[in-house]
Amino acid sequence: MRLTLSAVLVASTLLAAVPSSTQCNDVGTWTSTCVENTGTEVNVGASTGSGGGGSQNGDAPRGSGSESVGDAEPAEPDCVVELRRCDINYQVEAPPEVTIEDLASFRPAVPQLGGDPAGFGVVGMPTNVYASATAQEIPGEILGWDVVVRFEPAAYVFSYGDGTTARSSSGGSSWSALGQPQFTPTATSHVYAERGVYPVSVTVEYTAAVTFGSTWRPVPGVVTSSAGGYAVDVRAVRTALVDRTCQEDPGGPGC
Repeated sequence: MRLTLSAVLVASTLLAAVPSSTQCNDVGTWTSTCVENTGTEVNVGASTGSGGGGSQNGDAPRGSGSESVGDAEPAEPDCVVELRRCDINYQVEAPPEVTIEDLASFRPAVPQLGGDPAGFGVVGMPTNVYASATAQEIPGEILGWDVVVRFEPAAYVFSYGDGTTARSSSGGSSWSALGQPQFTPTATSHVYAERGVYPVSVTVEYTAAVTFGSTWRPVPGVVTSSAGGYAVDVRAVRTALVDRTCQEDPGGPGC
């Protein structure tokens, strides 16, 4: 009976000596101890963990004989990084392949057509015919894409009105621009064999290229533009000896 009473007194003394709150401290690197007073018993526990996992706030995992300490709020992280990324479900559309048929709504300017002597020719002598065309850039839209189309003259096809045609890489020039006298053969001149009025026309072949805002992309094929309405009155010329020139005698033969 005395032994039992002594044990109760010792237990009561220990309960009174231990603080009412739970105190947990890390001891060394690998061992931590925890003393807990519940009011009816005293629990002393120990747990081991990695050296890098010790916690100053007592919130690290403990052994089976220990419990978490208090309801302390978790510590704020030192740095919060917000990750941003593009939606991986996007699609990149490449510009469409353009054909010469897609350029039907893009028309280069009509070339200019002329000749020497202007509107006049002599049977058996060169009649000079020439045309001019320039490179052009035309903005527009193809298949829903904004685009710029560039046309560059590549060839000139002359139709002289007598069933004869000629193809040239240039449009030719006037005799004065070439520094040549009248009735001098040129790359685009033509000799008529008979008298008559001949309708002359020219068709310019343009190469095409397109850009959607970056590089130029050539389009296979050619686009044509034609000009006409230039008539050449070809006459026969005969020579004869006269006393005076037409300037001296405007009423003389052939004047």
